[in-house]
Amino acid sequence: MMSDLAPLLQRFFTDKLDRHLNASVNTKAAYADTFRLLLTYAQQATGIAPSALTLADLDADLIGAFLQHLETDRGNSATTRNAGRAALRSFFTYASYRAPDAIASISQVLAIPAKRTKTTLVSFLTTPEAEALIAAPDTHTWLGRRDRLLLHLGIQTGLRVSELTILRIDSILIGPHSQLECVGKGRKQRVIPLQKNTVKLLTAWLTDLPSTPDGPLFPTSTRLVKSSGAERSALPMVVP
Repeated sequence: MMSDLAPLLQRFFTDKLDRHLNASVNTKAAYADTFRLLLTYAQQATGIAPSALTLADLDADLIGAFLQHLETDRGNSATTRNAGRAALRSFFTYASYRAPDAIASISQVLAIPAKRTKTTLVSFLTTPEAEALIAAPDTHTWLGRRDRLLLHLGIQTGLRVSELTILRIDSILIGPHSQLECVGKGRKQRVIPLQKNTVKLLTAWLTDLPSTPDGPLFPTSTRLVKSSGAERSALPMVVP
């Protein structure tokens, strides 16, 4: 008899995540990692190979033990545990409409509560601290000028590191209403006005880069050397 879990799980990724939610690559990778860990744990707990596991095998007791395993055996935080639970809830909610004969077991899984976590106090830099941080890089070097602007732009805009590092030259608009455009978390388009001192730093920095609009705003020295032979003698051969 063919397992009912395998086709359900496959359709969950191709139907719900891809077709209906248009989930990002990172989201799908995180979900896939959660199920990889779950199937490995289920095999160890039940002795059943992942290909033979059924939806009924993944009952509330096993799912609850798996979530506890993430914390106690793998050393994951409660936040990571809750992220795994969210991925599993999404799948079991999807399964509840396609496997009505398993609704009682599915309902028990969906009833597993999230673990309470501590709220971390979000602190911020004072003006002197921010100025000291921005002044730390050695602006006599190309890497120092790049890092100073990166820190300055991060503090002024509040962008995440991942958002800063994917910025391109054409993400910046210099003019009467200078602004920065980026795609942030959740693939949300953001447009951020830039202060005059930021525009001044950006204008100077753009003269250090090749005139390729789709090039990275904060390249590594190696990448810049490859894209522009003229810069070869001017840049230190160091990858940060």
